Formats: sequence, structure tokens, C-alpha cells
Amino acid sequence: MIFSREYVGYLARHTVKHLIDAKMIQTAKQPAVEERVYNGLLEELSLEDRINDEVRVILDAYQEEMRRTGASYHEMFKKVKTELARKYKAVL
Repeated sequence: MIFSREYVGYLARHTVKHLIDAKMIQTAKQPAVEERVYNGLLEELSLEDRINDEVRVILDAYQEEMRRTGASYHEMFKKVKTELARKYKAVL
């Protein structure tokens, strides 16, 4: 993930505070809302990490064939990652 968990927590708190100050949301349980926003942000920001892990698993299964055909690991990584992002409808 490109951000630390602490920074994601800061973003969640700041976002909720901004939404409350702008009267876009009302809540009596601000910490609970912050926790839900934090979890949502964390889920979205870790999506690319999960896709990268899945790409590595796929390429490990085809490692011998790639070596035989002379395929570039880096190029194949990009292609498989693009396909998985399309499959999950993710914007990376």
C-alpha cells in the first residue's frame, strides 16, 4: 500500500470532520463513522496489493513456460495485472 495505516487513519478522521463541518452528514457517534471510513479507505487502497499478489501466484504457475519461450517477467506482470484490474473493475 502506498500510504501508511496511520496516514489512512488521519485521512479518515479529517474526512469525517470535514463532512460534519460542512453539514453533509450528522452523527452522534463520530468515532464509529471514522472507523467505517477508515476501513473503506483501507480496503480500496489495498486492492492493488491484492492484485499484485494474485499476479505473482499466476506467473509462478507459468514460470517454466515463460522461461522456455523467453517471455519477460516484467511485461507479463503488466499484462496480467491489467487483465485482473479489468476483471475486478479496478482503476489503478
